Amino acid sequence: MKRIAVLLAVFAWFAVPAARAQDHVEVGAFAEYFRLSETSTNLFGLGARAGVNVNKYFQLEAEMGYDFTRGFIESFTDPTTHVVTLQRSNLHALHGLFGPKLQTRGPVRVFVTVKGGFENFSLNNRPGTFGSFASSVDDLRAGNVHGLLYPGGGLEAFLGPFGIRLDVGDEIYFANGAHNNWKVSLGPTIRF
Repeated sequence: MKRIAVLLAVFAWFAVPAARAQDHVEVGAFAEYFRLSETSTNLFGLGARAGVNVNKYFQLEAEMGYDFTRGFIESFTDPTTHVVTLQRSNLHALHGLFGPKLQTRGPVRVFVTVKGGFENFSLNNRPGTFGSFASSVDDLRAGNVHGLLYPGGGLEAFLGPFGIRLDVGDEIYFANGAHNNWKVSLGPTIRF
């Protein structure tokens, strides 16, 4: 037992500096655009992600995003005029993803990813605030939750530990078939 403890201590002694030299952890926030294809609705939201490097080219990453209510324009024609109105859609979307990210090295990185997770849609008249985000997370088990697959890719650019990241991908949720939805996110990242 003592030999195992000594071996683990020696391994930790050498592994910790190596992990720090690899920029072992990344955290970031992002703003996202999500195009819901079934209703042609454009949703905008905020999210956060965290990743841990397995090695210098492979990272495991988790992220969650919340899309706020988005208005849409509804137009109709009567015999004398054309009227355009703005209506609230009351649609909120919560995305949770986890999976691998393969990346290049250097101050500018190219990466590809395939993540799995869940998509939760809710229709309600609550405002898009932190409180409605928290209640959306609380209501996941009772809500409209679907499986999710996200193949995507993007670029990261770093100046020291600080960077910016752009992701582009297809967020495919499964509900009576596969539904493809365009998703773009952009935001700051810090690595340590």
